[in-house]
Amino acid sequence: MRTLLIVVVVVVGLLTFTWWWNLPQPTPVQLYAVERGPVETLVANTRAGTLKSCRRSRLSFNLGGQVSELLVDEGQQVQAGAVLMRLRQDDRLARVQAAEARLEAKRNDRERHCRSASLGQRDYQRLRHLAERQLASADRLDQAETKAQLAHLVCTSSATLIREAEADLALQRSLLDQATLRAPFSGVVAQINGELGEFVTPSPPGIPTPPAVDLIDDSCLYVEAPIDEVDAGRVRIGMPVRISLDAFRGRHFAGQVSRIAPFISELEKQARTVNVEVRFVQLPVDVALLTGYSADVEILLEQSAGSLRIPTETLLEGRRVLRYDPATGLLNEVALDTGLANWRWTEVLGGLNEGERILASLSQDGLRDGVPVVSSSTAESLR
Repeated sequence: MRTLLIVVVVVVGLLTFTWWWNLPQPTPVQLYAVERGPVETLVANTRAGTLKSCRRSRLSFNLGGQVSELLVDEGQQVQAGAVLMRLRQDDRLARVQAAEARLEAKRNDRERHCRSASLGQRDYQRLRHLAERQLASADRLDQAETKAQLAHLVCTSSATLIREAEADLALQRSLLDQATLRAPFSGVVAQINGELGEFVTPSPPGIPTPPAVDLIDDSCLYVEAPIDEVDAGRVRIGMPVRISLDAFRGRHFAGQVSRIAPFISELEKQARTVNVEVRFVQLPVDVALLTGYSADVEILLEQSAGSLRIPTETLLEGRRVLRYDPATGLLNEVALDTGLANWRWTEVLGGLNEGERILASLSQDGLRDGVPVVSSSTAESLR
């Protein structure tokens, strides 16, 4: 009997060890504790946007000529009306002086003719009084009247000639001014194409040439970015925006939607987009923003400040997650009621409680409902 009892105990022990050995071992996984935090519904650009200036003028002369003065440098700040470049002007200046001289001569002629007309009118009046007393002949009176009228007509026509001379002077001054390039607004000189002594020519029709001076208004900047046509209907002017620039990674700038294009862009047939313009709420003073920077925008549609949330990447199809049951060490599949969501966070309205832990990553194979797991931190401590 004692031998039989020993055999039975050994067999039971072997069977128990075999059963335990064949049990599935818990898989080390990363778990995420459900917490509260802000959740936002966002719309982002489909392709990189571009930082642009509200005003940018590529200034050129409309007349050809030789550069005689270059008064600015690239990168220099200038005020509105400042002279940037001048062409050789001696010929145009001479035409202005000639027009001024002609105008002065016309004014002198008018003064002479009008004084002559006044004198003729006085002679006519004196002869008329003499004729009334029969001291002057009718022929002489008629000649005096005709002479006075002709002098008056010459005086009147002189005023027309003066207006013509004034118009010619204005034309010559305008042609002179066209040889001077001025800043239409305050800004920074981005580029200069031309050196002293070089000959510049205007662009022929249909053939663009580099501008003489490229002027950028750096006091007003915005981002133009394409938004997918599916999301464009939810975007409204004035919505808050987070702007991020590749040149300043990890930093965001506040902005607002200022314009939504009234048409769909068909540059890519498979991905039609709407261009949205975003203005900065306040330009940063600690960094230099350069036009042409690539930029991304996140348009805030809705926001919940302190909702229960989980990482969006933890969701299975059908808005389900794998919750960890600490009592059994198993994963349990749980259906959720969700609210706001974006690429990073999803709002949980029901199905989970704060502090419960869920599977943090779906990249591991073989993880499903009922699979035993252990937190990777716990597994590390057991070693």
